Amino acid sequence: MEVQEQDTRKKRPEFSPIFIFIVFIGLAAFFLCLASEFQKAKGKDLKWDGESCYLPESHAFRFGTAALVCVSVAQIIGNVVICKGFSKTNKKETTLFRAFFLLFSWVNFAVAAMLIIVGASMNREQKYGKGWLNGECYLVKDGLFASSGVLCITALGAVLGMFASNVKPSLQVDTQNKIHTHNV
Repeated sequence: MEVQEQDTRKKRPEFSPIFIFIVFIGLAAFFLCLASEFQKAKGKDLKWDGESCYLPESHAFRFGTAALVCVSVAQIIGNVVICKGFSKTNKKETTLFRAFFLLFSWVNFAVAAMLIIVGASMNREQKYGKGWLNGECYLVKDGLFASSGVLCITALGAVLGMFASNVKPSLQVDTQNKIHTHNV
């Protein structure tokens, strides 16, 4: 008896370049958050005239804005690809595990985005008498941008975890399509 196997290996997922793009953009968001942390306005930049304050714009505003764009693009594209992939899979497999990661990624993204927005807006120019809020100048606390970068990584890690759980291994052999032949 001879067993012939058809080569029915699954090809790599067709959206693997998107996976790499999400990783790249997610890392860019993280490093932009770290750059914002090091470039944020400091106490020595604050000028006081006795009644009101002035704080010049820092590079953290631009880095923070770029980080927000990167993490938003990665989160949205990642979730669109995941949801598109869910529609092609067995609905029973989209269990609590994937729902948890979906919720986890969006909560982390929302908190990271809010931290980046607040931190970046505090690093815009705060003019005399106008300040950031109610005519007062505010400085970003140490670690705000770094923690938002970590949240960006965890949010995108959850997206990539959902992606990985949705993709079959690239060398999976379909054993149901084996052809058995008998040589007499």
